[in-house]
Amino acid sequence: MRYSRVIRLGLLSMAFVLLGGLHAWAAQPQQTLTPLEASVRHELVMLPYHSIFDNLEFQVEGGQVTLSGQVVRPTLKKAAERVVAKLPNVQSVVNNIEVLPASPYDSQIRLAVYRAIYRNPNFVRYANRALPPIHIIVNRGNVTLVGAVGSEIDRVIAGMRASSVPFVFEVDNRLAVS
Repeated sequence: MRYSRVIRLGLLSMAFVLLGGLHAWAAQPQQTLTPLEASVRHELVMLPYHSIFDNLEFQVEGGQVTLSGQVVRPTLKKAAERVVAKLPNVQSVVNNIEVLPASPYDSQIRLAVYRAIYRNPNFVRYANRALPPIHIIVNRGNVTLVGAVGSEIDRVIAGMRASSVPFVFEVDNRLAVS
């Protein structure tokens, strides 16, 4: 039986900070990354334009790496594929990263949701990081929150704060608690 898992960068970063170890999902038993997974994760996290408005995920099966998620800039999609393809032991890269449509309305919503969440006193401890753990994905007025927070209360408050932003149609709160 072939074991496969999707690894979300935001969740891994938060799990590392809170638990001192890396794992893919809070619902799964604590796991460590294979050397190839760790290399892919490192390269994606180090991309210069990777921001909280992007969601990068990957899956490794043998020597094939499948990239997924959503990004604001098309150059980030290409850069992610390029850096992963250069890694040793990577035989092929399938790039399923979605480039979000350019929209001034979505850009305004992104900034408003960012402010609504990270200006809240509950989230100051998250905001002071180079890449905060709550990623805000906006597509045509619909907001998706991905990443990880330290408690269920923080998860619920983040969703409520995002829902309170004007012109947001729907909020899909995928934040994990770790």
